[in-house]
Amino acid sequence: MAEGSALRFAAAGLGYRGRAVLRDVDFTLAGGGTVALVGPNGAGKSTLIKSVLGMAEVVGGAVTVAGRPVARARGLAAYVPQVDSLDADFPVSAADVVLMGRYRRIGWWRPTGRADRAAALAALDRVGLADRARVRFGLLSGGQRQRVLVARAIAAESRLLLLDEPFNGVDATSQEAILRALGELTAAGAALLVSTHDLAVAARIAGQVCLLNGRQWAVGPPADVLTGELLRRAYGGHAVDLPDGRALLVEP
Repeated sequence: MAEGSALRFAAAGLGYRGRAVLRDVDFTLAGGGTVALVGPNGAGKSTLIKSVLGMAEVVGGAVTVAGRPVARARGLAAYVPQVDSLDADFPVSAADVVLMGRYRRIGWWRPTGRADRAAALAALDRVGLADRARVRFGLLSGGQRQRVLVARAIAAESRLLLLDEPFNGVDATSQEAILRALGELTAAGAALLVSTHDLAVAARIAGQVCLLNGRQWAVGPPADVLTGELLRRAYGGHAVDLPDGRALLVEP
């Protein structure tokens, strides 16, 4: 994916049934780059990600993926949802779940082959779970299940990954494994759009941070966006400055 062509929001309004719930979204995500979406609960982070997938409407402005309108860009992005719809009691292994990421490439009606199984195992290895490939998905810990879902997106071999709160509720080991895998992906030229409520994680992984709450309040390098003043505005006053210059969110 050529630099600058991964994802573009141009004065976009995003929402449902013709009504914008998020407006003034304007930024570009280049290949090899990461944009972190931050904001309080209900700010519109998930809506923004869903707009790229065609699950939310573009009601103003434009959203393009690799230069194409989202309506003509289906299948170009891999998605890690905030809550997976897969039933934890369904009798599938971790490797089976990761293989699902290959269906976009081969089609749902075609059987997976040796190359697909190798790609699935390689993706599990990227998140540190190669030794759990045959374990039933539902028997894994919450953090391990999240790592499997990240591996599923990796196995899709998309150049744009959309991750909705991938660190929510995961243990420290899983967080580090996911961060390491994401770093390898961007080093190889993939573009990442990641929503997170953790400002420290946002500052660590992203070249740009997009601050949202009903609209885009700011976008830019973490040091420019994650300031006490901007956070207080976007979070409705629930932010305080710390003596070392960092900002701490205090939500009710």
